Amino acid sequence: MTGRSFSNGPATRPDHARLRCTPVRLREFASCAKLMPVRMTLLAVLACAAALWLLLGLRASESRVLIHAHAHNDYQHASPLRDALEQGFASIEADVWLVDGKLLVAHDLERVERARGLEELYLRPLAERVRAQGGHVYANQPHSLQLLVDIKSEAEPTYLALHALLGTHSDLVTSWQEGLERLGAVTVIVSGNRARALMQSQALRYAAFDGRLGDLAATESPAFMPLVSDAWSAHFTWTGIGPLPAAERARLEQLVSAAHSGGRRVRFWGTPEAPGARERVWQQLRAAGVDYLNSDNLVALHDWLTAAEAD
Repeated sequence: MTGRSFSNGPATRPDHARLRCTPVRLREFASCAKLMPVRMTLLAVLACAAALWLLLGLRASESRVLIHAHAHNDYQHASPLRDALEQGFASIEADVWLVDGKLLVAHDLERVERARGLEELYLRPLAERVRAQGGHVYANQPHSLQLLVDIKSEAEPTYLALHALLGTHSDLVTSWQEGLERLGAVTVIVSGNRARALMQSQALRYAAFDGRLGDLAATESPAFMPLVSDAWSAHFTWTGIGPLPAAERARLEQLVSAAHSGGRRVRFWGTPEAPGARERVWQQLRAAGVDYLNSDNLVALHDWLTAAEAD
């Protein structure tokens, strides 16, 4: 034990020359003693104020979930998943390849890495986050995060591997069984090479189907096909330079209206990313009611949407 030692021996006589209690020193001590409770109270108030400010700041940050923000090719960012969540994105996209039985995340097959799997980059971190935050990806937010899995390899074997993997996270992801939906903290939607017939035949699914604009008249329910995505350049010529042509504006509004009438959400990929042009396109998409704005630049879309939604 360190510090002061206690002994049963004779007490040590204090040095009276050093500890002389003069009237002046007594008055100084009394004054200091009176101020101590005030100083301690002030420190306590400041500490509580700092803690409250931090708590409110965190809650304010958590409350800014951008329900129209989609992180395109999220895995290409410095910190996949984390960067998008820090910006409050409600939808995140990951491309996957089935390689030796494992779902690896990359845009091109030659760039896959064994350590960068869908499990390691997305599902496991999301499961840990949801457990830590009371069942939600964003604390105290009932919103289900959309995870768009873009299949790059062969449709059926890749989807079967995805189905098996999602089954190990059945408490995390939304599921559909015999027409009934159980909403999870994360809703997975399959895009890219899609095994449509296989998915339709399943009694239990852990993922929904991403349609195309050509599917707007499809008879599948929104529970099977809640989203339609398509390439912007396949339907529109406007690149954000000059005004949006009236005919293209009318077509955009018509497509969005048809999708919403069928209970489906809308996303376009390949919209312009050049500063200035992208903001003009985002403005027109938002005005037409497009559900997800697609971007590789997380900060730019976050800042634009935050300002737009504040107006």
